[in-house]
Order: sequence, then structure tokens, then C-alpha cells
Amino acid sequence: MADRDPTAEPHAAPGGEDTGDIVREVRIEAPPEAVFEFFTDPKRYVRWKGRAAELEPEPGGRYRVEISSENVVRGEFVDIDPPRRVVFTWGWEGGPLPPGATTVEVEFVPDGDGTLLRLTHRGLPEDAKGEHLAGWDHFLPRLQQAAAGADPGADPWSE
Repeated sequence: MADRDPTAEPHAAPGGEDTGDIVREVRIEAPPEAVFEFFTDPKRYVRWKGRAAELEPEPGGRYRVEISSENVVRGEFVDIDPPRRVVFTWGWEGGPLPPGATTVEVEFVPDGDGTLLRLTHRGLPEDAKGEHLAGWDHFLPRLQQAAAGADPGADPWSE
């Protein structure tokens, strides 16, 4: 993938195919300190994902994002290492994948004047990988825009 434009849409990163994890990378035109806040500040979070967010960014703190009235993600923060890494558990309220059932790790790697964001979603059952892959591929370009100072527009998934 060396010839792939890292500023383009999210793409598979090395390592995920062998483990069964979802691994996505995207380059964002903002420093890691700025991008990190889009995972810890509820007002920034909803600029790219969901219509409401309750975030308590400390180990054991609440992670809850209302994507739509029917789709609410819930878990808790596991590790916070500003501005290098954030880890939280993930699952759905009222869904087949219960809150906290899987883990999402986000790494923020300095890349010139921007950030290479690497997201790894671990522990997904085989039958849930497709929908979560589609979700991350939907939301990461919105993060890419919001963190770079652009308006990603209204999210049709949050209506």
C-alpha cells in the first residue's frame, strides 16, 4: 500500500487481515493533539459521529454515543494516553453485541504537520464485522473532515 494516498478514504492497515480484527488507517490534516480531542470531547465527537455523546475520558469512564434513536453504542474507557492513544470498549444497547463486548483502540501518530490515525476494532464476532467495517468506513472520512476544520455536513445515519 505504499503507493496509496493516505489522505484518501480509510483503508485497511497491515495486520488486521491475519487477526480478524478491523484495522483502518486515515491521514488527517491536523496534529495529534487536535485529533485526539475528537475522541474525548463530546461536542467535538458529535461533529463527526452521532447526535449525542457522553464521554468520561478516564479509565473506567463512560463511553456512550447515540448514533440514532435506534442505535446507541456503549462501553467504557480503558486507557487514555494523550495525545497518543485511546482505548474503549464497545457494544450496542439492546443489540446482539452487548455493551462493552468488543474493544476499539485508536492510535494518533504524528505525520509531518498531520496525524496518521490507526483504528483497531477487536473482538467482533464474524457476523458483525461487515456492518462495523461499513460503519468505520462511513465515519472516519467525516472525522477526517471535522478534525481538519471542515464541516462534514449532516450525517444521514443520525436521522
